[in-house]
Amino acid sequence: MLRLRAFFVLAALAGCGEPGGRASPLTAARGLAATALPVASAAAFVPTNDPPPVIDSCADTPAFAIFVSPRKPRPGQPLRILAVADEASAGALVVQDGNGKTVVRADERRGAGPYFWNTTVPAPEAGTLRVVLAEAQTARACKDVTIDDAEEPPRAARGMWPVSGAWGKATENLYAAWIEALFEAPLGEPLTFPALHEAIRDPKRNLLHDHLGRGEDDAGPDAPVIDPDCADLPYALRAYFAFKMELPFAYSSCTRGGGGRAPFCKRPRTSLEWPQHVRTDPMAGFAEFVRTTLADTVHSGTGRTAGDDDETDFYPVRLDERSLRPGTIYADPYGHVLVVVKRVPQTNERAGMLLAVDGQPDGTVARRRYWRGNFLFALDPSLGGPGFKRFRPLVVERGVLRVLSNQEIAAHPEHGDHAMEQYEHGVEGFYDRVDDVLSPQPLDPTRALIETIDALEEQVKGRVVSVENGRKYRQGGGKSVEMPDEASIFQTVGPWEDFSTPSRDLRLLVAIDVARALPARVERRPERYAMPPGKTAAEVRAELDATLTRELEARRFSYVRSDESSFSLSLADVVSRSESLEVGYNPNDCPEVRWGAKEGTDEASTCKMRAPWKQLSRMRKVRAWFKERRRPARG
Repeated sequence: MLRLRAFFVLAALAGCGEPGGRASPLTAARGLAATALPVASAAAFVPTNDPPPVIDSCADTPAFAIFVSPRKPRPGQPLRILAVADEASAGALVVQDGNGKTVVRADERRGAGPYFWNTTVPAPEAGTLRVVLAEAQTARACKDVTIDDAEEPPRAARGMWPVSGAWGKATENLYAAWIEALFEAPLGEPLTFPALHEAIRDPKRNLLHDHLGRGEDDAGPDAPVIDPDCADLPYALRAYFAFKMELPFAYSSCTRGGGGRAPFCKRPRTSLEWPQHVRTDPMAGFAEFVRTTLADTVHSGTGRTAGDDDETDFYPVRLDERSLRPGTIYADPYGHVLVVVKRVPQTNERAGMLLAVDGQPDGTVARRRYWRGNFLFALDPSLGGPGFKRFRPLVVERGVLRVLSNQEIAAHPEHGDHAMEQYEHGVEGFYDRVDDVLSPQPLDPTRALIETIDALEEQVKGRVVSVENGRKYRQGGGKSVEMPDEASIFQTVGPWEDFSTPSRDLRLLVAIDVARALPARVERRPERYAMPPGKTAAEVRAELDATLTRELEARRFSYVRSDESSFSLSLADVVSRSESLEVGYNPNDCPEVRWGAKEGTDEASTCKMRAPWKQLSRMRKVRAWFKERRRPARG
């Protein structure tokens, strides 16, 4: 089915695949599903109910960009309209027919920058529709959209796809809105896809669904597969958007770093060059390009290039509300990569939030919340430049595609956000600054502690699934899992990748440290918190320590033991067993051992399986990484 959508962009007037107990591909396909796309809540504003202004001449201005999908609008096919603003507006999106009668209207504003409105005309008739983003009696944007059955002229492509547009503020805003809509879900609910193509094939999520008008995103036995891991995911998303929007795209072959030097890259390859694999069908060719040419070139080290390096695919951004937007990536120092999909502003009831997605080797894509236990940061030249980054802008000059330098980005009126501040104030300074951006108003210290414990509990419950997957594999007849040597425990293939949890456990240990340290952090930064009147920072810390103890004891969960009986633990038990968790990641150990049960206790009495002594010896040799909460860099 062809689908027609018009997208209005208001540009302001102004790896990975870390082991973590992921289910096997079969388990993921059966047990993981995305939640239904919700009706997004509007930001705090009062929508206007005024009629749209009367406009004598409907035209664009440099502040706006108009997008219609499919490229050739057809009568009778659904018309989706999206208005995106770089700045907040209390406007409404109104669609009128040729007689000036309102056909559909959207008052709800979504997003936290860029902001967007969307609505659908189910079956427009042949003719012209006028679309207005109206604020009171002012037209913030206006476009006449013609719908007819005229044939689209043939499009010649040089390279992977035709390039007819350019990256700028308008297209970057549209990219951010597309990312946010693709991974929308209610806060607090899990969002997991067995593969990226599952999200892309959903027309309720994908604002570019079937943009080419060929049914290219429809599901079916012959539908192209797109299943990137964490390193490939940012590129797959960016390339898909560029492919549909006819924008340039580039990717580089980079080193993995080492010898005290960050990764560095060679000359970028571009979409204007013929790819290694070409098919007649554009979508099939694109999918093959992503799964082979692109996947064989990029890796997680590509995101860890030095912040002051110009010859890279990504550049570090300022830590502010405009830069921490959907589409921004986060490259952690140890090789994991995430893509920001939503920023949730602070309210009186909760702190601000940042949500991101990551990919795994089996193709699974899942949403995560930002916090220190999930987004690791370190400053070490041998690890490269971690942190929040964006794709480097591309320009076509005389038929040649090139990337902008850091200096050009910083001075560019439509970009201007290259900055090195993430590396200038130490690790604590980095986390302090991100917290300040997400929650600019002082936080209630007790609420901040509870939200930290919530995040810790979320990670613990995620580990329950991971350990259970390993138990089912081994007790279901799976052979003893071979353990890689040294740093390879964090990245490999096969059963170890699927059922071990070294990366998850390292992050859990960091999360435990963060929760334990929160009361002391409040005492260290009292200006950051809404301190109760009449109480000293030391008194507040003491109260928080007591609250932490109570909450950890009260929150409980259960795991399945070797005899399939359920055993209950508290978060306090997990925290007290931190040392045991330093060697609890081996799927050849029984679940009792992996949860830190002490030998001779009733809890441990059901254990019937231990890892081979050679593996236990290897685990002792690398235990320092877990004890010191660090991990060797990987590509």
